[in-house]
Amino acid sequence: MTGRMTGDDAIRRKIEALATTLTLPTVKRALGTLEGEHPSHRRFGSDDIMDIRPYEPGDEARRIDWRTSARNGRPMVVHRQRQVTSRVWMLMDTGREMTGSCESGEMAWQVAANGLRMFAALSLRRSDDISLVCADSASITRVPFHGGFAQFEHTLDRALERPWNHARNMDALLDYARRISDRNALIVLATDEHALGEPQLATMRTIARTHPMVVIDVATINPFVARRRAVADADTGRRLPALLINAVSASEVDTHRSYLAAQLEAELQAGGSTLMRASSSEAMFRTFVHTVSISLARTGFSTRPATVVHARDTAGKAGDRA
Repeated sequence: MTGRMTGDDAIRRKIEALATTLTLPTVKRALGTLEGEHPSHRRFGSDDIMDIRPYEPGDEARRIDWRTSARNGRPMVVHRQRQVTSRVWMLMDTGREMTGSCESGEMAWQVAANGLRMFAALSLRRSDDISLVCADSASITRVPFHGGFAQFEHTLDRALERPWNHARNMDALLDYARRISDRNALIVLATDEHALGEPQLATMRTIARTHPMVVIDVATINPFVARRRAVADADTGRRLPALLINAVSASEVDTHRSYLAAQLEAELQAGGSTLMRASSSEAMFRTFVHTVSISLARTGFSTRPATVVHARDTAGKAGDRA
């Protein structure tokens, strides 16, 4: 194939490379810490052995195989294949508000979709079952999916080939999540920074009590920052008057959005959930890698020092840079 690689193509290749580079035990550990340990009567049973390695700080004692340890003269951890898979629910906000622009030039839905691809790449590597749900004010649709990562990309692309005519309905989407009966399922919610207010946060606190949850939060462009582009209202199409574009207005918007991002992060952390906030697909990829690295470091899997980056730091100033 000839021609110049687009930004979206470059990100997709990075996602594929990440999934193939990480070892299966690393993928399991990373996703396991994000979703929390959950019981499974077959998870560490008598299925096929996938990996044997020396015991490391942070490993569960129940994973030590004492016969193998006796033969090797030191504690050994045995990973066995799980025949019972986990389930990941990917909930995508497809309201027309997701057509808002980011500083990178992408639309919010494009950044959110790439965030879902990152989770799908690792989840499918772990042989998880994935359910994709798209929702706006007109409908909530569960999109059938069976296959590997390439099939997931195709399914997601087809699901997002839509007119984007209807407003979002975040309350209905969160109510759908609240009704998911499998309490071991990981819920990944993809939306933008304007969708979650206090009523939605209250519902998310309820969901977090029963399900592990990750929120992909896309930061859109600050309309008061003039960067050689005309900013228009999504509903009316009216352009922002030039006289309103100034540093004071831009700073006020930045401050308000940073406060809301910090509040959302604190709410999610209090409930044991994770926030991934960024202003572009490239920044979302870096945020995802950083989140996985932090998760591994907390379990003692990695010895490299890591510094937690708060949500407002990751997204920059209202979608500026990560």
